[in-house]
Amino acid sequence: MHHSLLVSKNTAIRQLLYCYLLAVVDSFNYHQKQQSTIQTKIPLHKGRDDQNILYISGVALRLSKSHNRDGMEIASIITSQLSVICQDNLLVRIVAPGWIHLELADSFLATWLQHLAIAGLGEDGEIMEQQGVAIIKPSGLFAIQYAHARCCSLILLAQRKGLIQFREALPDNWQSLSLGNLVSAMQIPWVNGEIKLRLNHPAERCLISELIQAVDNLIFPNDSRAMNWEKLGIDLSRAFTDFWSQCRIWGEVKTAFPELTLARLGLVLATQTVLRFLLITKLGSVAPWEL
Repeated sequence: MHHSLLVSKNTAIRQLLYCYLLAVVDSFNYHQKQQSTIQTKIPLHKGRDDQNILYISGVALRLSKSHNRDGMEIASIITSQLSVICQDNLLVRIVAPGWIHLELADSFLATWLQHLAIAGLGEDGEIMEQQGVAIIKPSGLFAIQYAHARCCSLILLAQRKGLIQFREALPDNWQSLSLGNLVSAMQIPWVNGEIKLRLNHPAERCLISELIQAVDNLIFPNDSRAMNWEKLGIDLSRAFTDFWSQCRIWGEVKTAFPELTLARLGLVLATQTVLRFLLITKLGSVAPWEL
């Protein structure tokens, strides 16, 4: 199963993992000659560790009650099938009494970040159609807009320095577009020769974790709880600010570690995409390119 194809259809990682789990649970019930007992959504949530992107599911524990079987036994059946489907893209583990841990491999994160940075979250026309959201003025709006404007400034500077190429000259309405949609198709060097993510600084990992959490909530929200979009935007903005203050892009880094510079610029592209989507579709605001 080719993950890049699935990522293009399921931008939210929680949505992609949910589809995997749903397919495996359906197969499990079929072989047990039982109807599906999952009447509500399969339990799946992202762990709190920013350094290792981990999702946790209690689906085996839920099935153990309805099937009258040991949770560890069911978890073993589910994880064995998941391992076949996901291969090296996920590290699948069982934690007593039957929790299933799904840790994302660096190769998978690289595919996801590449899609987010270059393809984005949707066409600009689709985003603009959602501008009917009531305009609000939350106290944290300026911080979110400032972070977005800072992302735009860095991307445009990278373009002037020749690190990022645009497909064409900036159109007259470029300020209303996602800059990621203007970037020429390029494979950002997210991983090194050992297929390990170059972005290993704690601030980089924290920003990646916040991006994943934000996209999960934007694209595949948890219906059981209302989202505080202002808080989500502030959390992402703070993570970006920490990243920008602690992880250099220019100067010696650009000269000595050009691949790291490009990977960090890719992270800026991904952040700009998500902040812009959030500002327009959820906060009913504009996504300024400068303040």
